Amino acid sequence: MNEYTILLTWDDESQRWGVSNDDIPLTLESGSLDVLMERCRYIAPEMLALNGKSKDDVYLKFVAERCAKAFA
Repeated sequence: MNEYTILLTWDDESQRWGVSNDDIPLTLESGSLDVLMERCRYIAPEMLALNGKSKDDVYLKFVAERCAKAFA
């Protein structure tokens, strides 16, 4: 089993979610967190194969991070 942690971060300026991971060269963004995770599930194995890594038995652990000011 190959597990990769995918960090999903919110960009307030562009109002979009973005992806980062050191092991899989992904450059994706979306306005929807669910859509972005689904895109990662399809693209990650392809990117791994293109970079000479096994694309078999790949698991993605999604970690979402968003900072927002609290209402006073």
